[in-house]
Amino acid sequence: MTYSSLSDYKQQILNDFNSRTNYENEFHTRAARRLVQLAKLQSGQQVLDIATGTGLAAIAAAMVVGSTGSVLGTDFALGMLQQAKQKIEVLGLTNIKFEEADADEQQLPSNQFDAILCSSAIVYLIDIPASLRRWHNALKPGGVIAFSCLAESSPTASVLFRAVVERYGITIPNPNQLLGTPERCCQLLETIGFQESEITTEQFGFYLQDGESAWTGNAKSAFGLQDVNWSTEKLEQCKQEYFQEINKASTEEGYWNDITMFFVTARKPSEQVA
Repeated sequence: MTYSSLSDYKQQILNDFNSRTNYENEFHTRAARRLVQLAKLQSGQQVLDIATGTGLAAIAAAMVVGSTGSVLGTDFALGMLQQAKQKIEVLGLTNIKFEEADADEQQLPSNQFDAILCSSAIVYLIDIPASLRRWHNALKPGGVIAFSCLAESSPTASVLFRAVVERYGITIPNPNQLLGTPERCCQLLETIGFQESEITTEQFGFYLQDGESAWTGNAKSAFGLQDVNWSTEKLEQCKQEYFQEINKASTEEGYWNDITMFFVTARKPSEQVA
């Protein structure tokens, strides 16, 4: 990371998510519901939703597992959890609860869950392989893991953002590189011990009409310029260069922001019967 310390990076994530008032946009809602659909949950199952945010995937899962099942959603952004808790009160759901927990440090009991979900959040974890190993241990034999991630070339508006700020001496690592291809996803899961890996690739892209929103989303994210101490003039200059690059690549319909998403599922091997 380019941050001065690990704790700074974690604070960037908190700043990012606790300041999001429009997190439940079409992208996050659609992605969470699709992940739950592909996880193929069943009534009565015990489900853990890691980095639950406002509970989009957790609530969708609770609808599937029903009153005989249960869902635990965890996150370390209290602003997100407050929204999630308000939603289940309105919905009257009694088979779901939310708890504060840092996914990077969360200790989980062995063989506890039928399914572990992580919608659009695995990229923020400090050590993804270590987290996957913990999740593997926490699954019951035959249990399923389901997470979503982006291709390393997506979103193209973010790739362009990183290229522009690099002209100013700021290198922002591509957060999607580790899981950026189906082959890498499957290889990592196999190394950890998962089986039956399946990757569903879907396009969530759209024509960007407003460069301002793209700039703000990238600059204020944990993989942006939160930790950069620039003058107002320098920041504005970089911003205008970004707009120029967006305009160069735009058609009459706007700038095509390619968002190629992978929905990944895999299973912990079932115990062998003697």
